[in-house]
Amino acid sequence: MMNIVLWILQGLLTILFLLSGGIRVVKPKDEIREMGDGRMEWVDDLSAGQLKLIGILEVMAAIGLILPALTGILPILTPLAAVGLVLTMIGAMILHIRRGDPRQVLVMNVVLLLVAGFVAYGRFVLVPFTA
Repeated sequence: MMNIVLWILQGLLTILFLLSGGIRVVKPKDEIREMGDGRMEWVDDLSAGQLKLIGILEVMAAIGLILPALTGILPILTPLAAVGLVLTMIGAMILHIRRGDPRQVLVMNVVLLLVAGFVAYGRFVLVPFTA
């Protein structure tokens, strides 16, 4: 049962980070800022290169949540990808706190951090993949 829960959470994180990271990779910074109806002003604190790098890291982590586990090739990369997303969310939270953004902006970061942390713990400890 826990294996199913972890797969569902991995799938949800993968979809979310493929979309958000993919947008950061392919769209110019100005378009990203306009997409959020005022909720994406944080992009002004980053260079276009930093924004692309974050997008690339998110896409790579999203792929790492599914592909190694699915193929059985280096399945240790799955919980490591989840740890990478935890670190990404910590960075996002630091950015929003420094900017003085409203606390509700942090809620999504905290939720994603907790889900990614649970996936990492689940795949390291509860239901690890065997090579």
